Amino acid sequence: MKSQPITPEHMINTRREFIRKAVQAGLLSCLPLASVSAASKLKITDEAKATRYNNYYEFSTNKKFVHIIAKDFKPEPWTLSIEGLVDNPLSISLASLPQAATHILRFRCIEGWSMIVPWQGFELAKLLELAKPTSAAKYVRFESIKRPSEMIGQRRNTLPWPYSEGLRLDEAMHPLTLIANGMYGKPLPNQNGAPLRLIVPWKYGFKSIKAIAKIELVAEQPQTTWNSVAPAEYGFYANVNPEVPHPRWSQRREVPLGELKKVRTLPFNGYEDQVAHLYKGMDLSKHF
Repeated sequence: MKSQPITPEHMINTRREFIRKAVQAGLLSCLPLASVSAASKLKITDEAKATRYNNYYEFSTNKKFVHIIAKDFKPEPWTLSIEGLVDNPLSISLASLPQAATHILRFRCIEGWSMIVPWQGFELAKLLELAKPTSAAKYVRFESIKRPSEMIGQRRNTLPWPYSEGLRLDEAMHPLTLIANGMYGKPLPNQNGAPLRLIVPWKYGFKSIKAIAKIELVAEQPQTTWNSVAPAEYGFYANVNPEVPHPRWSQRREVPLGELKKVRTLPFNGYEDQVAHLYKGMDLSKHF
């Protein structure tokens, strides 16, 4: 039986609604994680594990040091711009963002590790609807902040900066696609992408771009950082698919953070029923 995530608010039961309100009130950190886990029927990753093991090359390529190096990053004040093929371009502050709710979701890194996190966030669709995409808009391009004075990893040419990612518009409008501004009942930590990051739970983690500063609606598939640097290893779609190996390792199994035993990787990271229809007719072994 496949475990299910917390989905949009109209589908949340009474207990999950209580947890959502607790997060909004800043109380979730006072609740036993067992309560959260029981409500979601998913085993929540220990907070220390999820916030002390981070892929964030803007700071460091060493996952265990990112939280130390990122501590002096200043996520406020912050302005998010939405531009491109929209009727209502926006420049929006953190205080003006849509109301957040709790979403307990799987997260699967392409490197073979995974976690389950109680994110605080809102559907990206709510933000895009404010900007009113035109009929010509087919894709959404995301761009991170470029601030080498604080992000010391950007002083090196590890990757082309700023980091960029992209989605098809229908993927971006799916209710599982979130903009997260918190986790574990607290504001999003610097090392996890403060103040705003993307969460696309059926895709590999590198798609979930951190420290988003700009969103652009475009007509053509945008160039994205990892797909440009290593297209044979990082596909544009990056849907979790245990049947398509990475060129250097299998994707059939994963190791949850904090555990030693590998578990089976699920198609679309366990969200097949919700998202597989988006790719009907596509050969996902080629469009990886």
